[in-house]
Amino acid sequence: MNLDERSEKRLVGVNDALVSVVRRAAKKLPFTLFVVEGLRTKERQAELYAQGRTKPGKIVTWTMASKHLEGRAVDLAPIADGVILWNDSAKFDAIALAMYSASKELGVPVRWGADWNANGKPREKGETDSPHWELA
Repeated sequence: MNLDERSEKRLVGVNDALVSVVRRAAKKLPFTLFVVEGLRTKERQAELYAQGRTKPGKIVTWTMASKHLEGRAVDLAPIADGVILWNDSAKFDAIALAMYSASKELGVPVRWGADWNANGKPREKGETDSPHWELA
């Protein structure tokens, strides 16, 4: 499937090689891939960093030096009927297979937030950032 217009807009400012991987991965999936976020401003990163610390909500980022600030990271999720399927780990795993396949085909190394040590065992050490993808 192709990315929808909203997802394409969220890829503006993201590194071209990473955009190519995301677009190719989207075509490999039998469901709609949604770009939750791409390039971030420092203000947006600070807002996310404050969440769960000085603002209500759960912690969603551990750093102020995110690759999102450089356009070298994206957050991806499955979506159906306009609803992001945050709890569908099987679909996040399918996204991972598609991203790794596209990465290999294009020769663009990527790293997944659910498998930071890249050992092929997602979420084994409490890695919880299934939506996050970045250039390795």
